[in-house]
Amino acid sequence: MPDDLSTYAENTWCPGCGNFAIQNAMKTAVRKLGQRGVGRDRIAITAGIGCHAKIFDYLALSGFYSLHGRAMATAQGLKLANPDLKVIAFCGDGDAFGEGLAHTMFAAKRNADITMIVHDNGVYALTTGQRTPTSPRGFKGPSTPHGNPEDPFNPLVLMLEAGATFVARGYSGQLGQLVDLIVAAVEHEGFSFLQVLQPSVTFTNTFEEYNKKVEVIDEPGSDFDEALRLARESERLPAGILYRVQKITQERALYGDRNPVRDRPTRTERVETIRGLLGAR
Repeated sequence: MPDDLSTYAENTWCPGCGNFAIQNAMKTAVRKLGQRGVGRDRIAITAGIGCHAKIFDYLALSGFYSLHGRAMATAQGLKLANPDLKVIAFCGDGDAFGEGLAHTMFAAKRNADITMIVHDNGVYALTTGQRTPTSPRGFKGPSTPHGNPEDPFNPLVLMLEAGATFVARGYSGQLGQLVDLIVAAVEHEGFSFLQVLQPSVTFTNTFEEYNKKVEVIDEPGSDFDEALRLARESERLPAGILYRVQKITQERALYGDRNPVRDRPTRTERVETIRGLLGAR
């Protein structure tokens, strides 16, 4: 199959990085979505800053390159401007849960119809290995040479408690399942959160650990409490859809069936409205 989703940009990820699997899964998912009625003309992507964000340069899809921690703010703007878009935000764990935490939490709270894919390697790899909000206690890096003194965030629990209506975990070592999770997340109407366990072979090579602990699950939790239980497991790492429920989205609550792009008034109508507001004759 011709790789028409690649770009001219030189790929500078470290050899063996889990980001390659996320990129390949995304390409396959886009093709599957096209077969299911979601064409590339409806897909818009955004990304923050970090190793994860290079995927924006490597995918031939429309979108807007954002700032560090601001991918979700940009994604919400795209979606509010045109609710017909399928907006996908690529974020790093530091990007999403450090500087961008408030944007992440409120997008989930509002149930914005956005898919958030977090490349979670527990390290700021682009800046050579500092700890992030998901780094384990004891992690040694340039900013914590004696070990990380803090417990990490659990992104799945955070998103469940914040109100996300689709919460899932994938693993870059399970490519087939990861493709299916991306497709399901994009098709879900509401805020879709997908954590991808993605080893950084240079700074924190967790392939061996994940290969032992990641366990594919076929069904979501039966209810919210069961989803929380799955999210909190540590001896094994359940991979799959942990929670999925239907609730009204932010865009539908604001607009109903209206789309500001499709249903905008003509220039003549706008001028007449302004004249009326100004009391012009």
